[in-house]
Amino acid sequence: MATSEAMRLARAVPAWLVLLGASLLTCGHAETAVAQPAPQIEARYVVMGPDGEARARVITAAGTCPALVVDGTAMVMELRAAAATEPQRPTKSSPQDSKPSAFPVRVCEAILPVDAHAASAEGLTLPIPRKQARRIVVIGDTGCRLKAADNAWQACNDPAAYPFARIAALAAAWKPDLVVHVGDYNYRENACPQDHPGCTGSPWGYGWDTWQADFFGPGQPLLAVAPLVAIRGNHENCARAGQGWWRFVDPRPLQAGHDCNDPANDAQADYSPAYAVPLGSRAQIVVMDLSAAGTSAFPADDPRTAQFEDSYRQLASFARGANFTFAADHYPVLGVAAKEQQGATGFDAGNRALQGVFARLNPHIIPPGVDALLAGHIHLWQQVDFGGKQPSQFIAGFSGTQEDVVPLPRKLPSDVSPAPDAAVRDFHAIVDAFGFMTLERTGSRSWRATVYSVTGEVMQRCRLRGRRSHCGAA
Repeated sequence: MATSEAMRLARAVPAWLVLLGASLLTCGHAETAVAQPAPQIEARYVVMGPDGEARARVITAAGTCPALVVDGTAMVMELRAAAATEPQRPTKSSPQDSKPSAFPVRVCEAILPVDAHAASAEGLTLPIPRKQARRIVVIGDTGCRLKAADNAWQACNDPAAYPFARIAALAAAWKPDLVVHVGDYNYRENACPQDHPGCTGSPWGYGWDTWQADFFGPGQPLLAVAPLVAIRGNHENCARAGQGWWRFVDPRPLQAGHDCNDPANDAQADYSPAYAVPLGSRAQIVVMDLSAAGTSAFPADDPRTAQFEDSYRQLASFARGANFTFAADHYPVLGVAAKEQQGATGFDAGNRALQGVFARLNPHIIPPGVDALLAGHIHLWQQVDFGGKQPSQFIAGFSGTQEDVVPLPRKLPSDVSPAPDAAVRDFHAIVDAFGFMTLERTGSRSWRATVYSVTGEVMQRCRLRGRRSHCGAA
C-alpha cells in the first residue's frame, strides 16, 4: 500500500476502532473483550418490549434455567420455551428442501427491574437499559443467504463474503446504549450444494442451529453490550423462521397458538400490535410488526388490512405524545429500490401494500408527529428526505446478507418518488458495501447518523432534525 493511501485510511478509521486490537484484523471471526458464554449458556441478551420493559433472556443447553443475579440478589428465570422439535414449516418456494425445526435448547427469561444497575447469569453480564439512549446502532438483514429457489449460495464460511461477526464486533466497540435490528435474522433456508465450497457444511432450515449460526453466534459481542430493539422481518414470518422468532426474539410472552407451529393460526401469529420503546427526553422508537405485508397492494377484505390499520392508529397515538418519533418496521414504506428493466435501471419506489392501507386512513400516508422511518429488506444503506412533507426514510439492510447489485444513481430521476405528495429533496444510497449505521442524539429533536463499513471506515455522515435529513461526504 502506498504511504499516502495508508495515511488516508488511518485518518478515516475512528478512534474507537483502535480498541479492537490487532486480533480483529487477523482472525476469521471478530473478537472483543466481551466474556465468552459459559459452557451451557449458548447466548444471553436483553430485548426491549412495550413501554420499555426489558426482558433478560438466556438460551441454555442445561436442564434447568439459571438464576439471574440483579444488583447482588438472585432472581428466578422462568422457562419461556422448552427444548423441542417443532412441525415442519415448508419454505413456499422450495417445500421439498425443508425439514422440522429442532430446538435442543431452553429459553429462559426474567423481567429486569426498572431500577436495576447490574445483571448477570452464570457469571456472564447482561446489558442494562439506559434511561437516556443517546448512542444507537442500527443493523439489518444479517443472516447468510442460502436459497435454492434463487440459486443464491452466499459463502457463509468466508468472513469477507459473510461479515456479520466482524460488523457486530465493530458495533460493540462503538459502545452503544441500544441496538436496533430492522429484521431478517435467519436466511439459511436450504442445504448448501456440494459444489459450493463457500457454504459447505452450513446448517440450514429454521431450527436452533441456523439461529445460532446466523444471529446469536456472530451477534453475541453486540448483544452482550446493549439491549436489543427487535423488528420482525419477512424471513421471520410463520412460513419461514417464525417458530424461532417467537421462541427467541419477540419481547412479549410466548402464547400457544401465537407461535407459528400450526399453519391454521398463521393469520394471528404473523402480526402483533405496535409498541413504543422510550429513548428518554420524550423520544421513542415505535416498533411495528408489518412483516407479512409483502410489496403488492392487497384488497380491503384481506385480514392484513384491519391489522395494519390498527398499527397505523397505534403509531399515530404514540406519536402524539412524543417529542421525537422513529417508526421502525422491516419494509421501507418510503424507500427506493433499483431493478433491471429491459436492459436499463428501473425503480420500485415505496411499498404499495403498506401505503395502500395507510392511505385509507390518511392520504399523506404517515401520521403527523412521526419524524423518521427505520427499515431494512432492501440490501443496501439508504437515506431519503422529502423536505419535511414526509418523515425521512433510512434503510439499513446491509449488515451481512448477500447484497443488492443493481446500482442506484447519485440523483433519482425527477419522476421517481416513493410518496405521491412529496418530491425527493435529498437522497443517498450505498450499494455493494456491508456495514452498520449509528445514531447519536445531538438535541431534543436532532440526531447525527454515521454509516460505517466492515473495516470501520466512515462511508457517510448525515444530520437529522425533525423530519428533515441531509447527508454529506464522509
